[in-house]
Amino acid sequence: NNIEIIMSVKYALGIFILLLGSCKTSTQSDTYASNFAVGNKFIDAFYSFNRDSLQVMLASAKKSQPEILYYQKWAECANYKIVDRHYFGKNDSLVIFPITVKDDLMGALAIDFNVTDTFHISVHNGEIVSVKTSSNDIDVYYEAKEWVIKNRPELVEKACEGIWEGGPTPCECVKGMVKGFSEFVEIKNGPGH
Repeated sequence: NNIEIIMSVKYALGIFILLLGSCKTSTQSDTYASNFAVGNKFIDAFYSFNRDSLQVMLASAKKSQPEILYYQKWAECANYKIVDRHYFGKNDSLVIFPITVKDDLMGALAIDFNVTDTFHISVHNGEIVSVKTSSNDIDVYYEAKEWVIKNRPELVEKACEGIWEGGPTPCECVKGMVKGFSEFVEIKNGPGH
């Protein structure tokens, strides 16, 4: 009889642990789903090129605002068009959105390459608290950028003041880069190419 009681208690304990585990998993998957929904809304706001809707999304991410709002205008003026969009969860507060785009910068370099910008979005209690970005820009992009800064500073020096820190002229900055990139390609290819 004692064995039956012990077995019943073990069985009940096992069921309880299973239920507890499934509650945690359910809560965790709810958190992931909520974070992905918030992240998707952010990506939609970013690529709508509507500064106000993006600023609302970043209300609890004050430190991220200067860079991200600047970047949004840069992306708009470089005619970023989404080619591919993915997302995955890093942990229960960080979602990653790799977004592949076609843009004027790669067009000016005359290469068949679409850049993937990755947004690292930290979410807490349904609010974005931080956004960081990274990119897979290729070597020729950095080479061209250096060439423009060195050889055509009048295109970017004033226009790119405060770059990525909320500077006042992201549109002029990226347009100057695009123009400089085109010149870089012409000179690099030389006559007869």
